[in-house]
Amino acid sequence: MNTDDTFLKINRRRLLGLATGAGLVGLLPRQALSGSPDSAIAGQTASREQVRYPEKTGMILITDRPPQLETPLHFFRQDLTPNSAHFVRWHLSGYPTEVDTRTFRLRLDGLVDKPQSFTLEELVKGFDPVTLVAMNQCSGNARSLFSPQPPGSQWQFGAMGNAQWTGVRLKDVLARAGVKSGAVEVAFSGLDESPMPGLPKVVKSLKFDHSVDGDVMIAYAMNGEPLPMLNGFPLRLVVPGWYATYWIKSLAHIEVLEKPLSNIWMDVAYRIPDNPEINEEPGNLAKKTVPINRFATHSIFVRPEPEEQLLLNHPMMLEGLANDGGDGIARVEVSLDNGRTWVDALLDPEIGRFSWRRWRYLWTPREKGRYTFLVRATNRAGEGQPVTQWNRGGFARRMIESTSGMVV
Repeated sequence: MNTDDTFLKINRRRLLGLATGAGLVGLLPRQALSGSPDSAIAGQTASREQVRYPEKTGMILITDRPPQLETPLHFFRQDLTPNSAHFVRWHLSGYPTEVDTRTFRLRLDGLVDKPQSFTLEELVKGFDPVTLVAMNQCSGNARSLFSPQPPGSQWQFGAMGNAQWTGVRLKDVLARAGVKSGAVEVAFSGLDESPMPGLPKVVKSLKFDHSVDGDVMIAYAMNGEPLPMLNGFPLRLVVPGWYATYWIKSLAHIEVLEKPLSNIWMDVAYRIPDNPEINEEPGNLAKKTVPINRFATHSIFVRPEPEEQLLLNHPMMLEGLANDGGDGIARVEVSLDNGRTWVDALLDPEIGRFSWRRWRYLWTPREKGRYTFLVRATNRAGEGQPVTQWNRGGFARRMIESTSGMVV
């Protein structure tokens, strides 16, 4: 990763320009939903429709109302995912397509002494900035690979991305309002609205102690630039190490609560079996579930892509990513013989406790034919990956993954 100061510095002039007088920022016309096909990419993504949206490169189309766009696998061969390739996941078709920064306000109320209303400029100029690298991952990433296949958006591995986020600590913003005693949770919602009666607005909550741990932040920049409209301009909640359902986009309202939030998004949706394996059986569903929370330890291949052709006697760098909820990846192992034996891969240097960690293994094929490769990771807390896993939501995938290649 390039750690040069000019790389880490956000584009402050552009950001302040948006904050102080750019006015209406509209980057996605509501009717521009179909995009245009992009060229095919090698491997499994070649047969999946790709589209281009404003501010985005060619992305794999999952749905268009609301937009759900998956990142092609080859973008994961670098430390940070470009903003133009970062996955997109909106729940409601009433998502924001333009924001007037002159009138935009982030409201903070509830169990506080002094309710607040912040302009974008006040957040940029009025608080100490903080920057961290954190992986963002949809709860249903790789859902399509479960068997039997659960309902929902049929992502492969591209519903994730790694970015450098810049913003303000949530605890500093809450302190400005003076939280009263008795605070239990903090609730968050954005500019997106339900398109029909009866479908509730997306509101998520975190425990109060989690909200003020110093890691949770309100981001106004992503990889040194203002947030793309589709990724939550002008503000996004960043909850490092937790699944993206909590990373509220276009954040507009924060409410401090004296009792736990109860709504469909907390009580019904995004719940997982209450066991360490995050596992249940189709005919024997878990009786107790909890809201999804920290990332499970997981690893994937980014090369070779499925069914990629490999050359006999030519060195091939097997590459991939491993992640967990913040304890840190301790080990990644690769199997070249479908799980009979395992060898250690080399780990790249860490770039942040909430970032993914890249791994590599140099291999030279000596015989022609089809190969199946497996990968598994172990974090510093000893959490590894099981051989099998399933749950009704297709959430928090953590099982050992595989890819294949044809040596010619």
